[in-house]
Amino acid sequence: MRTDEMTLGVMILQAGCHEAAWRDPSVPANGGIDIDYFSNLASLGERGALHFVFCADTPSVTDEAHATIARRSRHDGFEPITLLSALSSRTQHIGLVGTATTTYNQPYHIARMFASLDQLSRGRAAWNIVTSAYKFEAANFGTKDLPNHRARYDRAREFVGVVKGLWDSWEDDAFIRDKQSGVFVDTNKMRTLNHQGKCFSVRGPLNTARPPQGYPVLVQAGSSDIGMAFAAEVGEVIFTAEPCLENGKRYYAALKEKARAFGREDKQVLVMPGLVPIVGRTKQEASDKLERLHSLMHIDVLTGVAERWLGFVNDLRSVDFDALVPETLPQTNLFQSRQKLLLELAARRKFTWRQLISYISDSAGHLMVVGTPDEVVQTMVDTFDGRAADGFNLCLATLPDGLKDFIELVVPELRRRGKFRSNYSGRTLRENLGLKRPLNSFMQSHVGSAPVGRLS
Repeated sequence: MRTDEMTLGVMILQAGCHEAAWRDPSVPANGGIDIDYFSNLASLGERGALHFVFCADTPSVTDEAHATIARRSRHDGFEPITLLSALSSRTQHIGLVGTATTTYNQPYHIARMFASLDQLSRGRAAWNIVTSAYKFEAANFGTKDLPNHRARYDRAREFVGVVKGLWDSWEDDAFIRDKQSGVFVDTNKMRTLNHQGKCFSVRGPLNTARPPQGYPVLVQAGSSDIGMAFAAEVGEVIFTAEPCLENGKRYYAALKEKARAFGREDKQVLVMPGLVPIVGRTKQEASDKLERLHSLMHIDVLTGVAERWLGFVNDLRSVDFDALVPETLPQTNLFQSRQKLLLELAARRKFTWRQLISYISDSAGHLMVVGTPDEVVQTMVDTFDGRAADGFNLCLATLPDGLKDFIELVVPELRRRGKFRSNYSGRTLRENLGLKRPLNSFMQSHVGSAPVGRLS
């Protein structure tokens, strides 16, 4: 059974999650390239005992139209591993989640980088596994088109298995560093992977010690049928989008059932949907914050962002904004689950294009609450107690003020209700999330057990 306390992480982006955030007077316009800005965010999160900070990433400019690119603040940020490595020396307890794609990386690179981050942070690293979902990434890596949806997941599945195998290259006590004998490492405790697969040929071993956590925590965001199966098999923290409680319950139950089919325990797979809380001391104050952001939005950003989340299947500048959104759009090779979610929501609420475009700008399809601390907390508790979430990944509209408001106004009420902890209880991110430290797969194989980290 799970604890009555929820897990909480926070997305740290340039300015905040709302597309107009960078224009807000309270937000530093150059935050995306200011290490002190990110250090302050991580320190705020740590002061509130949040479980982790979460760095999203895409290795490309994500927009097509120059008019949209010109007005968005998303294209001057740090690469996640570089940023989180710096933050590891400025924080003590909070987890560090970095995004890296399996489509345009190699397993050895990823295994080495995240093992290093786990060592630097003394066991606080996590890898958000993505398969790429932007068509502009392909041309940055020598190909014309993004591989199809299934092919990306097939590659990801093998990729993760290789990375886990590389993390198991050394037994935990292999590096003895004995000055008297002159033996630095016991090579009897070294394992060579010798992986030969459809996508990769990787000999190994990894040239760094086994990570403090065994494996950095594995984060995944699959919501399509293929994505859910992948998340259920390998994900330990599942980042999803679901604005409707009943649909959230169905996703939660289905994901846990799929994970059990892989022999996994419910409490070892944490479902953490995105939450967009805009909190004010009064309902009016919260509403005013959102209206201020609305006043700072430009039509080129509104349409460009909506086109992206819907999969770049139509030009929204040519639609009748007051017409109802159609029930279907051409299938995309990009964000398939998000397109489906947004179209279903538009049909349920009978949205016009104007309403859907505004909705996407505000929340990108995540659960959104605009109100007092009590209202925000009640929504969180209802979702948590209703078995639609084990916790939340906070997508705050503006930073740093949105995080300050959440820590000062919402967290105390969560604690008063017994739904959130007061401090860190463990040394590593795994310990703080209640996740087991995985055994070395080679050692398990040696005693005849099914290898951990080997995906057949």
